[in-house]
Amino acid sequence: MQRPPTTQEFVLGELRNAIVSGELAPGQPIRQDTIAQRLGVSRVPLREALKTLEAEGQVIYQPHRGYSVAELSLSDLLEVYRMRELLESEAAAVATERLTDADLARITDAQGDVEKAADSGDLVAMIAANRRFHFALLEPAGMPRLLRVVRTLWDATDAYRAVYYNSSSNRERVRHEHDSIVTAVADRRADDLVRLLDEHRRHAVDALRATIASEVD
Repeated sequence: MQRPPTTQEFVLGELRNAIVSGELAPGQPIRQDTIAQRLGVSRVPLREALKTLEAEGQVIYQPHRGYSVAELSLSDLLEVYRMRELLESEAAAVATERLTDADLARITDAQGDVEKAADSGDLVAMIAANRRFHFALLEPAGMPRLLRVVRTLWDATDAYRAVYYNSSSNRERVRHEHDSIVTAVADRRADDLVRLLDEHRRHAVDALRATIASEVD
């Protein structure tokens, strides 16, 4: 049985969802009193959750002004996705060699959830299902330290996924690319899996270039 979240974990999850859904938009100040009252919590767990988001780069703190949601930055996105490429390629190659039928079932189940969320246009659900899909691919590698770093990178870019998934054509592309990824996994073709994951990330970055107002390094 899954343990209930702590108050801080609850608040952190609510803030993540608010950023992903656009309820808290890039650049928007975070009114701590208002959020604490709405969630029915004190400001202590809220401040701790904001510190976590600040460490991930999702919010920024300015003296005398407080916290605000970070603006989307293409240069940040490129750095994160390059780091993901290096780490996830290694994990995916190892995972393919160790994959079990139970692992494959978790991957296909998560992909089914991605498709359902895409059909309904539920971006928050699609982002959550997409995350389960990708980590189901990587977890069989048995590399917990590497995956902790990868999770941090994913946490820092959920707002970008919300922008990407807002387009129906992008949602459809994700579905097709996931289908190809599942086929490569099922056939235990590690080289093809690494290539397909690289293309998957690259297509997301290419689509976001046109929508993120930021200078490219």
